[in-house]
Amino acid sequence: MKVHEFQARELLASAGIPVPKSTMVTSVDAAHTAATGLFSSGSTMVVVKAQVHAGGRGKAGFVKVVKSAAEARAASAFMLGNRMHSPQTPPEGLPITRLLVADAVDIVHEYYAAVLVDRAAGTNTLITSAEGGVEIERVAATNPGAILRVVLDPLLGLQPYEARATALGLGFRGAALPQAVSVLTKLARLQQETDASVVEINPLVLTPPSAAHPDGEVLAIDAKFSFDDSALFRHGDIAAMNDPAEENPAEVRAKAHGLSYVALDGNIGCLVNGAGLAMSTMDIVKLHGGEPANFLDVGGSASEAAVTEAFRIILSDSRVEGVLVNIFGGIMQCDRIARAIVQAARNIGFTVPLVVRLEGTNVREAQEILREASVDIPTMATATDLADAAAKIVAAVSQPSPKRC
Repeated sequence: MKVHEFQARELLASAGIPVPKSTMVTSVDAAHTAATGLFSSGSTMVVVKAQVHAGGRGKAGFVKVVKSAAEARAASAFMLGNRMHSPQTPPEGLPITRLLVADAVDIVHEYYAAVLVDRAAGTNTLITSAEGGVEIERVAATNPGAILRVVLDPLLGLQPYEARATALGLGFRGAALPQAVSVLTKLARLQQETDASVVEINPLVLTPPSAAHPDGEVLAIDAKFSFDDSALFRHGDIAAMNDPAEENPAEVRAKAHGLSYVALDGNIGCLVNGAGLAMSTMDIVKLHGGEPANFLDVGGSASEAAVTEAFRIILSDSRVEGVLVNIFGGIMQCDRIARAIVQAARNIGFTVPLVVRLEGTNVREAQEILREASVDIPTMATATDLADAAAKIVAAVSQPSPKRC
């Protein structure tokens, strides 16, 4: 689960990590009021930022630094009145319904800091760089030596000497050094306490010297959090931050029925039981020249109603030109899938090719159910094994077919 930037700032602030003053708003008038308040309290510049789960906001024109409340009104009107288009959004763009109006700060230097689950090391890892403000992937590709890594002890976490050595390695000195150490320490603790998969500050900035901070102030300007869905039951406050509007509607619908679904860009819908088998199914579809339209794992104990809903979700995607069902019945009984196919045919109707491969528990009963229903499901074909199923569905979608109503 991801959260918006304004929520990430709230989490950072709750952990004692300094962030600029900001307000989340949902209207042009509220943005104008928030900006007026910041300017009245001494701010010389304010930043208006679209709140959306996609990158590339700045280049798309959805992050604006303004010098007056009137400019803030104009910027917010543009963002709330237009869809954002960037390399990380769908072709149709994304609507903007929330804005962050925040105090803008002068920056001497930008840094990158993140704590993430490192599956290769089997623990959490602190990743930092003095080249912040850009995608860390670009830094890794062009200047890998600029990235500092600290593999954290699973029990002790980030140790004081590790935090200090990292801050020194980033170039912090003087009074800014203990500030950076504090931020890194609190960031590592926050990641562990919230069961976050990734906690990222980009950029972490150093401001110019001031009377209060003679060596500059260390502030978190932008942050991203990604949480382990399986651990959200322990964090009701974080789970409440979820914004379903930022998720694929089909994925939200699938989750409500206990299905694991991820939309892809292909034209062959896949209905499989088991994550590993689903991945293998997508691989063999591609091996035969096809493109999967989704990952869909119905699990081992899905009801007929849930499986029928899975078909509804797959067929609701207008790009789907064929459906491949691949079931290896262990806990999941093949006859349950067969009955769900028949039920879906009655309730939804199959106007695209359907290839079914069943093996395992109650497979004979399932084959009989499908044989009896074959007259009512003319687009259905059965397969002897997975390779046969993949070849048949790829061949079927390659043939010209009537458009669906």
